[in-house]
Amino acid sequence: MIDRLLVVGSASVHTWRYLAGIAPHVREVWLATSDDVPPARRPANLAGVLRVDFRFSSFSAVGKLRGWMKSIRPDVVHIHQANSVAWHATRAARGLGVPIVLTAWGSDVLRLPQQNPLMGQMVKANLAAADLITSDSLHMAAKIREFTGDKARIAVLNYGIDALPEAVDVAAKPYQVLSCRLHKKLYRVDAILRAWAEVEADPRYARWNLTVAASGEETDALKALAAELNLARVAFTGFVPAARLAELYAQSRVFVSVPESDATSISLLEAMGHGCLPLLSNLPANLEWVIDGMGGVIAEDIGRLGDALKGALDTAGDDARLTDAAMLNRRLVEAKALHHENMAKFAALYTEVTGAARAAEKA
Repeated sequence: MIDRLLVVGSASVHTWRYLAGIAPHVREVWLATSDDVPPARRPANLAGVLRVDFRFSSFSAVGKLRGWMKSIRPDVVHIHQANSVAWHATRAARGLGVPIVLTAWGSDVLRLPQQNPLMGQMVKANLAAADLITSDSLHMAAKIREFTGDKARIAVLNYGIDALPEAVDVAAKPYQVLSCRLHKKLYRVDAILRAWAEVEADPRYARWNLTVAASGEETDALKALAAELNLARVAFTGFVPAARLAELYAQSRVFVSVPESDATSISLLEAMGHGCLPLLSNLPANLEWVIDGMGGVIAEDIGRLGDALKGALDTAGDDARLTDAAMLNRRLVEAKALHHENMAKFAALYTEVTGAARAAEKA
């Protein structure tokens, strides 16, 4: 167990979740973030919080972070996202002799470098500055390797789901489909609604219903689209708390998620743990969890998502086939995606990088 961990990350539910999960594995945890930490998200051993402007244009971030690092003298600095957060934090830590762990979240490696050459060079520099990089998928690890070459130490590790739900009798589930990704263009919830219109037009699927949970900048447009398509068996729930979302998973036979880009999705892992059959877009990270025709359905062509959705309903409507898929998916989640076990693995990485740093000093 290390004494002092400094976590650097934007004000996000993912940062708060990691903070709470890693806190039992270190003696003190410090946090540099962009906004106040919700009181319920503050672990007992959170020793201090520094608010930092992580925007790329910020002139104060590096000096502010560097002064704080010198003051608290962390054993490890763990930076979350290889974007402007890492751009400021890695420069602040330069020359201080503190090991840096950098966790990529997905869009920072998979999408940001495509914006322009400057963003690509920034991401490359951030990755090069880290002593150890973590990725939640092999696909993203390969992308990271393209930036870093063979010298980088990369660990494939995800945050995991909070707990494996109690096994459910999938035969008792209602004929329900669940979409719960954010209402942003990236997640293509509009494509799900258009596919659902084909389902509603087919009398073979009259018993099936669709729940569209979550919210976002596209919510109003999505509701308007549902009205335009005259969808009768779609319910928009808005944002739902974790306990209610767990109920929706447990009540659903099919989970549908078709983003344009994604790393390992926590919502996918939760759905798999709850016995849902996943219907996913054809992305490399998804293929690390679901084999088409076994654990779920991969939609190769979003333009024909209606056909893929009907195929998923056919499978999930067969209790025996759904049971087989649910058992396979549950074993995968249990083996690779539980939060408590994976936080212990992150803590072991801290021991590894501090040990390597001490060995380097002696050499």
